[in-house]
Amino acid sequence: MKRFFSTALMRGLLWQVLGTLAGAGLVTGIRALMGLSVTDKFFFTEPAWVLGGLFGTLAFLVGNGVTGDWIKWSRGIDTPEHHEEHYSGWEKYFNVSLDHKVIGIQYTVTALVLVSLGGLFALIFRTELAQSQLQFLTQDLTIFSQTGPQLYNTLMSLHGMIMIVSILLGIAGVINYVVPLLLGAQDMAFPRLNAFSYWIAVPAAVLLVMSLILGGFDTGWTGYPPLSARAPVGMQMFFLGVFVAGWSSILGGLNVIVTVVRMRAKGMTAMRMPIFVWASIATSLISLTATQLIGLSFQLVMFQRLFGMGFFDPAKGGNPILFQHLFWFYSHPAVYVFVLPGLGVISELLPVFVRKPLFGYRWIAMSSLGIALVGFVVWAHHMYTSGMNEYLRVPFMYSTLLVAIPTGVKFFSWVATLWGGKITTPTPMLFVLGGILSFLLGGLSGPPNATVSTDLHLQDTYWIVGHFHDTIFGGFVFPFFGAIYYWFPKAVGRRMNETLGKIHFWLMTPSFLVLTLLMMRVGLLGMRRRIADYDPALGFDTYHLIMTIMGYLIGISVVIFLYNFFNSIKNGEKAEGNVWNSRSPEWQVPSPMPTHNYDKPFEVIGEPYDYGLPNAEYIRFIEPAKSSHK
Repeated sequence: MKRFFSTALMRGLLWQVLGTLAGAGLVTGIRALMGLSVTDKFFFTEPAWVLGGLFGTLAFLVGNGVTGDWIKWSRGIDTPEHHEEHYSGWEKYFNVSLDHKVIGIQYTVTALVLVSLGGLFALIFRTELAQSQLQFLTQDLTIFSQTGPQLYNTLMSLHGMIMIVSILLGIAGVINYVVPLLLGAQDMAFPRLNAFSYWIAVPAAVLLVMSLILGGFDTGWTGYPPLSARAPVGMQMFFLGVFVAGWSSILGGLNVIVTVVRMRAKGMTAMRMPIFVWASIATSLISLTATQLIGLSFQLVMFQRLFGMGFFDPAKGGNPILFQHLFWFYSHPAVYVFVLPGLGVISELLPVFVRKPLFGYRWIAMSSLGIALVGFVVWAHHMYTSGMNEYLRVPFMYSTLLVAIPTGVKFFSWVATLWGGKITTPTPMLFVLGGILSFLLGGLSGPPNATVSTDLHLQDTYWIVGHFHDTIFGGFVFPFFGAIYYWFPKAVGRRMNETLGKIHFWLMTPSFLVLTLLMMRVGLLGMRRRIADYDPALGFDTYHLIMTIMGYLIGISVVIFLYNFFNSIKNGEKAEGNVWNSRSPEWQVPSPMPTHNYDKPFEVIGEPYDYGLPNAEYIRFIEPAKSSHK
């Protein structure tokens, strides 16, 4: 236990607490000298909490040591590359590491923790919805200075954003672990920046959770003004947490792009790269270029609250619709940040378990870039009912429908790959198939949201909730679980239990499909989203009871997965050799992966997905030249 409390994680959290108190104390002292109020019902004033949050984040990064090399460099001290681990066993995952594999696992486990927390919040408010009328989140209940309905709003809003942050971290985890291995690289291009990108996400998650304690907020995960301009202090922690988390996404995207461009193995031309690398490039381009917009939109509301600025206040010449344009210019492309890596996982794993070449490799590769490009010109379909200029509706309707073309390319390629293949269905393949099915439902329920005439009726109903969950589960959650089951033996040297894996799949998949189909059903009947109660005369009680039961079954399936995951680290069946009979380079070396990835470099001499073709080779390891002595 003493070793755990001395890790970089715990040092950072302690420094974050001290930094928060120091920043808040500084503002409090200045306000006292100016004769202003220094406390409110959350002990500190709002400006004190905001500066305290910033100071706490910086203190975390200094205290846990991730900025140590940069600080030494700024002082003129030599900082050579150091990739050898100073820690072993479990300790290296709680301390700063420059190894991309360790960082990938840190991202992944943190994502699982946040998924569990966000899922817990969902089960709480979903239980409230199981019956009409308020059951336990009543007006008489007060927690963290919030009544029951206010707490419902906070839990619902935090569920959305915590899940989004967990998805971003899960994506970063898979990309960090897998991409250098697929490229034949020893590490990411900027190892220190890679470590920084992970560790800055930890205080961001703490800030998000702090919003629950500091009065919460009632805006949903979008944070629209004017509601967000007058919400409690928790709103500011929400804004600040997302702002800080955005840095992780931006810097991570930059690192991936440079790694792919500069560190590919000999002979790995663009059209010989694994398809997951193409998906990672498209994702990183969006992260690098669009994340600033959500940070800017939230920052402007923060300034409006702190300094009385009127960016989105019509009384001061501001425009609340401007916030929505800024917010959705990032947040719709962000949907493709969520799903493109998942679709890449599907394309990467499908040929392995079908034993056929991936159909239309070049088309799938280009479709990822096409989705990323078109994703930047569709944001306003979220705003048909917002009051924006009506003449903008039709162009955005057409551009949104255009996304179906590159997405359809992937679906047709997957079906063609499956056709006539020798299909096997271990757990990773089951989650690949589940992802295809769920994402198909998300795709088919999307055009009514893109078309103006139907969206005007569907906007802000449970139809949107069902559609979005189908899209995210199919585009990320199912592929994410499939990726963990697939690459777990490579990371740990042991396999996860197949029986528990299949129970996880067969419990989660039908439950999820029933849940989202009923969401869309009650949405068509007029059920509005983001409300704590509904009229019993509407007849929705049975639907919501079934949805709540399905939610709990999904939660149970995730608990089974978590047990399987952590138990298999020590007790799983040993994974020897190429357990999936894959052509991918990381499976041609022993498991778990060596510290420096490949003791011998390799050269790409063939196509990555020529499964089932005689004498087809993808890579060949380069033997070191023998030195001659006279």
